[in-house]
Amino acid sequence: MAPEQRIQIKLPEHKEAGVYADFVRAWHTKDAFVLDFASLLEPPRREGTGEVVLNAVVGSRVRIPPAQVFELMKALEQQLSSWEKQHGKRPTEPGSYPAAEA
Repeated sequence: MAPEQRIQIKLPEHKEAGVYADFVRAWHTKDAFVLDFASLLEPPRREGTGEVVLNAVVGSRVRIPPAQVFELMKALEQQLSSWEKQHGKRPTEPGSYPAAEA
């Protein structure tokens, strides 16, 4: 039987605050899954066509190997279940953003 592995992660002090993101875009290549965490630069605005434009900037891009995606999904499910037990169901529908002013 293989010995149990334990990963000890150190977080540099200058990264403790983290990076805020309003949303994440996920995409992939043959060798990696890429997560772009982005924040809005300004309030949403409505174009003359009625289309709502969200200007955002990527604050952090994370690339992970395909095998880690399964572990990430498990960890997110565990954390989401825990969050829902503490705080209830999600407050908004996915993809909903503050309405743009007319």
